[in-house]
Amino acid sequence: MLQRITAYLLIISLLTVNFTRLFVYAGFELNRNYIATKLCENRNKPWMHCNGKCYFMKKIKQAEDSKAAGERSSQKNLFQEAGFNEPEQIKFHSILLAVIASPEPPINLPTQIRPIFQPPRLS
Repeated sequence: MLQRITAYLLIISLLTVNFTRLFVYAGFELNRNYIATKLCENRNKPWMHCNGKCYFMKKIKQAEDSKAAGERSSQKNLFQEAGFNEPEQIKFHSILLAVIASPEPPINLPTQIRPIFQPPRLS
């Protein structure tokens, strides 16, 4: 029972993080009249037909900035945890380092150097 509740809470928290923009939009749509009359920067300029969109854009920007700041702080914490106190000891086993003799004879390469590229001759 406790595991199910924990699983549901984790799922809900993941969804709220991913759908922050949707929640800001839903809040704007539900309170559109109040935002347009009380919170809008352009409420004294009705010819602009802002109707609270300036406030909505400001809230969206704040949500994106807070999300980006949260991601940066989580990445910063990951970098701080990556530290080692004791040096690693490297051991070589002589069995692994033994040279294995190949049964095939070595390949004899030609010792004379010949030019490969020859430009075309003009007659």
